Amino acid sequence: MKFFRVVYRNLIRNRRRSLLTILSIAVSMFIFAALFALPSFVDRVLAASATNPRLVCHGKAGLGYSLPEAYGRRIAAIPHVVGVDLWNWFGGIYHLPSDQFPNLATEPNQTETVWPDWRVSRESVDAFQHERTAALVGLSTMQRFGFRLGQQIMLHDSVYGRNLQLRIVGTLGKGTMPTMLIFRRDYLQQAIGQTGRADFIWIRVDRLESIPQVIQAVDSQFANSSDPTTTESEQSFQAGFIESLRTIIRLAEVLSVIVLLSISLVAANTAAMSVRERRVEFAVMRSIGFTAPRVVALVGAEGALTGVIGGAIGAGVAWIVLHLLPLSGDLFGSLGTVTMPASVPVAAIALSTLIGISSGLVPATLAMRRKVVDELRAIG
Repeated sequence: MKFFRVVYRNLIRNRRRSLLTILSIAVSMFIFAALFALPSFVDRVLAASATNPRLVCHGKAGLGYSLPEAYGRRIAAIPHVVGVDLWNWFGGIYHLPSDQFPNLATEPNQTETVWPDWRVSRESVDAFQHERTAALVGLSTMQRFGFRLGQQIMLHDSVYGRNLQLRIVGTLGKGTMPTMLIFRRDYLQQAIGQTGRADFIWIRVDRLESIPQVIQAVDSQFANSSDPTTTESEQSFQAGFIESLRTIIRLAEVLSVIVLLSISLVAANTAAMSVRERRVEFAVMRSIGFTAPRVVALVGAEGALTGVIGGAIGAGVAWIVLHLLPLSGDLFGSLGTVTMPASVPVAAIALSTLIGISSGLVPATLAMRRKVVDELRAIG
């Protein structure tokens, strides 16, 4: 009990220095936690998509080339295919250009078959299938704009110059993008006066083992047509989007390491200054019975407490910020929003504790090598 009391009193002796050290560690741990949440987010997206027996079929020339919607009926006849959903991106704006969020048109009768992980309620599915202007909205977009079930909203598209009036009949569960809004393809085609084309064709197969066989069957069927296709698994499709972010993620990791090294040096310099100022005090403590390991343990405990407090503050703020970001918009487009797994703040606090301990132990150990007599003689 006396040990921790001494640690606490030494820590608050120079409150300004202790506060600045804690804040510097907190800032570094905030950056570390926020940046290292990106690789965790990527791994989580790819791991989730790897368990879904879904394929996406798009134009071989590129994602900007649409496909005939008749392909959907032909794909549905392929063995092992249990559902086919055609997508058309709309790009509608709600009120201001800054209010954009992913919105697209889908086949209403394929929601449950192709996207069971969206966890749409039975009542919402029925309304979506029977009401022409029905829309399903992600939870983040619902919170962002204060939408409510049954509300009428208007989306304006600058490309087609059309306004679509939609009625929110349900929400999309956590198995999809929290910012997405979907509505019916037949309503979109009627509004823009165009039919017969789809931007993407999503395919659900009966099991994961059937994916290679279905991919080969789809692409070989349309290989010699005027609109050849490229079919890939959902994981591969997501990885293609994520690949463009790899450089940013690597830079984020390097930056976080640089910040950690910089703060480690700052903490070590602060601890060295503190030990140098307290050399005489340590000599007096040793002369009245404190052993050298005991004094070193006191300094290490002070550093550990400083690191724990700074790490907890930094990781806590980063967790709050990343969990509030979905309310203000989508960070990575079709990939969804970044959230922080529990392992990241735990690692941040562990690292900050290690920084605090190591920064104090090294100068304290060196100081204990000096003879007590020499240190006490310096008093006189």
